[in-house]
Amino acid sequence: MGAMSLPLLAELKRRRVIRALVGYGLGAFAVLQIIEPIMHGLRWPDAVLSYVVAALALGFPIVVSLAWIFDVNQGRIERAAPAQGLRGPRLALLLVGIGVLAAVPGSVWYFYVRAIHRPASERPAPSIAVLPFVNLSSDKEQEYFSDGIAEEILNALAQVDGLRVIGRTSSFSLKGKNEDLRAIGEKLSAANLLEGSVRKAGSRVRITAQLIEAAGGSHLWSHEFDRDLTDVFAVQDEIAKAVVAALKLKLLPAQAAAIDEQRTTSAAAHEQYLLGRHFLDRGSSDGYSRAVQVLEKAVALDSGYALAWATLSTAYFWAADQDPAHYDVRQELLKAQAAAEKAIALAPGFAGGYSARGGMRTLNHDWAGARADLERALSLNPGGAGVLIPYAWLLATLGNLPEAIAAGRRGTVLDPLSTESWTQLSAFYLGTGQLDLAEAAARRALDVSPEQGRAARNLGFALLLAGRPEEARAAFQRSSNGFFRRMGDALIEHQLGHREQAQSALDKLLAAPTVVPAAYQIVQIHAWRGEADPTFKWLEIAYQNHDAGLGYLKYDPLLRSIRSDPRYAALLAKMKLPPD
Repeated sequence: MGAMSLPLLAELKRRRVIRALVGYGLGAFAVLQIIEPIMHGLRWPDAVLSYVVAALALGFPIVVSLAWIFDVNQGRIERAAPAQGLRGPRLALLLVGIGVLAAVPGSVWYFYVRAIHRPASERPAPSIAVLPFVNLSSDKEQEYFSDGIAEEILNALAQVDGLRVIGRTSSFSLKGKNEDLRAIGEKLSAANLLEGSVRKAGSRVRITAQLIEAAGGSHLWSHEFDRDLTDVFAVQDEIAKAVVAALKLKLLPAQAAAIDEQRTTSAAAHEQYLLGRHFLDRGSSDGYSRAVQVLEKAVALDSGYALAWATLSTAYFWAADQDPAHYDVRQELLKAQAAAEKAIALAPGFAGGYSARGGMRTLNHDWAGARADLERALSLNPGGAGVLIPYAWLLATLGNLPEAIAAGRRGTVLDPLSTESWTQLSAFYLGTGQLDLAEAAARRALDVSPEQGRAARNLGFALLLAGRPEEARAAFQRSSNGFFRRMGDALIEHQLGHREQAQSALDKLLAAPTVVPAAYQIVQIHAWRGEADPTFKWLEIAYQNHDAGLGYLKYDPLLRSIRSDPRYAALLAKMKLPPD
């Protein structure tokens, strides 16, 4: 056996077969590393990966055969010289050995790679969407009460380990639409749907809930609850636990305590909270302002309502950020911080408070504190789409765009109709230069809420960078934020080479009373024009005012012209951000 192996190894070495196989293996591995991001970006089906793996496996015997037959000599492909001393049985054994050498790696490669790249769709996690409950009461003013029942159940289910719960924004977008349950399941990517109705009469309430398997429309579970209104939250717990039992999942005791902590016993406070969430989801300055007003009413009605305090924190921030003409930005940020702290004090086991405080800490460049808060929120509610939004923002601010995109994509899966998730994801794609994906994400956000001002701005950026200035102008003009509309004019006129018009547009922005709170937009315009000195002047103003726009600093494509300037590295150091 040993005597036979020496001629074989010598001949394989002479014909460079082993070298060809090693090179092919490295090349195949590189192909697999590249193909997956391309698949996700272009949304190809998972079966494509199987075809690629199979093709690479089949390539092994072809490479061996070509390496055996041909050789490269001084840049020319020639037929290899015949083997010396290998005739008859020895040659036959050699050919069998070559076949094994080609087939075994190919087979091993296929099954190994197929195992580690098994599509996630083959291992589906249990998923459920809680649809808005139908109000069957004669009093139509009880609409918010029926919405509250569904939302409390959704919040309870979101605490369950191992259950993927579709976010509220997506589920509630279907309110009042008489769609087929199968279509709803496909639209929300949910295997199960919980629907129900609420009939309220006097001091009694009847709640009917049923769990439906979306694909087939079969009823997995249903129940009817008749209770006094004073016991309504116990009813919500009962429904949530019954659904959990139907799905054979276990509700963690510690998480159940967190659910109790975030509640209110005031129906009026809860109605104001629901109205606030509705305004917040619109994504416009008017919506944010209205959200602040009604959420302040909610916490005035029940000062111990942790969920309302956490949501109010977010509303304070966005109202100031998008409408500095009517809000003192510094004061609103202090109020936002205080509201988040209040939520944590009231409900230490509630993820929303830590999520809100973590977002506020990024504005003070307290990266360690922000990460601690947001990781705490994720540990308390790993299935919460709302928690992923500030977490993805932190990752991107620190320069970790691949992880930020992964978190953002997960957020859009958990809550596919969340305008905030899609708007954020579009900004991340802009940072990586994936303009088609950035455009698609921004358009998705605008399809859900046409008044999402930042989504229209991001769409304008994507089209501007793609060399489509007139389309970009139309996108900027869709923004509900007037400053973004005027900013778009300044950028586009410069891109078109209209110097006077571009300067006139910039001068109008500089004369606006809200220019200091919007310092980062002035930074973007000067950087786009290649004007380094005014860019850094306004960056300092943005830094002094804790401008939220500085979160884009490390990946904003409009700032590429200044990244080689030593002042840029100095600013990163001052903000305690990692260097590029």
